[in-house]
Amino acid sequence: MPLDPPRADARRRRPSLPFALAGIAVLGTAGAAHAQVSPALDRFSLSVGAFSAKPEVSAAVGNRWGSLSTGDLDAGRKTLPRISGEFLIGDNHGISFEAFRYSQSYADQWGGVYTSGPFSAGLATGLSLDFDLDVARLGYRYWFGSGNTVVGLGAGIGYYRVSLETHAFASANAGLAGLGFAGYNGYYTRHDSDDAVAPMLEVGVRHAITPDLRLFLDGSGIHKGGGGGVRGSIYNATAGVEWFPLRNVGVSLAYAVTDVDLKRDDAGLQRLRLKFHGPVAAVKMRF
Repeated sequence: MPLDPPRADARRRRPSLPFALAGIAVLGTAGAAHAQVSPALDRFSLSVGAFSAKPEVSAAVGNRWGSLSTGDLDAGRKTLPRISGEFLIGDNHGISFEAFRYSQSYADQWGGVYTSGPFSAGLATGLSLDFDLDVARLGYRYWFGSGNTVVGLGAGIGYYRVSLETHAFASANAGLAGLGFAGYNGYYTRHDSDDAVAPMLEVGVRHAITPDLRLFLDGSGIHKGGGGGVRGSIYNATAGVEWFPLRNVGVSLAYAVTDVDLKRDDAGLQRLRLKFHGPVAAVKMRF
């Protein structure tokens, strides 16, 4: 009896690297078929919008002799451009990506005078920072389920780049009345730039109230360990709703939280801590 040709196992289409998955997604999206997909998922989607973030910032700069910290700062609300998207391969294999950029300037100074009888001393210090942070991620998720609610679990890679321009000064003087004063003035400037690629874990939940009204929840974590260079973590969480008044074009409203904690041992930037939280509004296209 003739045997039917063996069917290709769908799981064999899953490469081991996220970049390979992205390439397969681009090549295969148009012909990926018309198989049954959960109404909570799209074959391809792209969101372009803005993250209105309220950042909390702290940074520390220094060297082996000491460091200077800004403490916790409440920076002004910032609008961060944000782009994200997702490909679906088959019915359950998804490739997701996201990128955003953050820039911030900060300046402050401290000083004081101490007097006791004929003795007096003064100290003044100041610090200004200009930094940029770029974050991007590319991940793979396997979506469990095919009904109105699906859960995706996966892993991938995250990229971050931080650039910091530091300017600091210090001046001090002390003396006794009638004997004059001795003083010191110092100025420090430095530019630091580091980038790294690190492993990432991510999770997602999708629920379709109707095919055109859906709820979503996403979370991801990037961790870079090891000694030397930049190390630390970046965590993201987003929850929201999307509505499609047109078949292929809709709007997405969400609330997002991002926590960035980067450290290094070299002189210059030794720690950068950023916490963002706020609403995200985007236009979403689906196909």
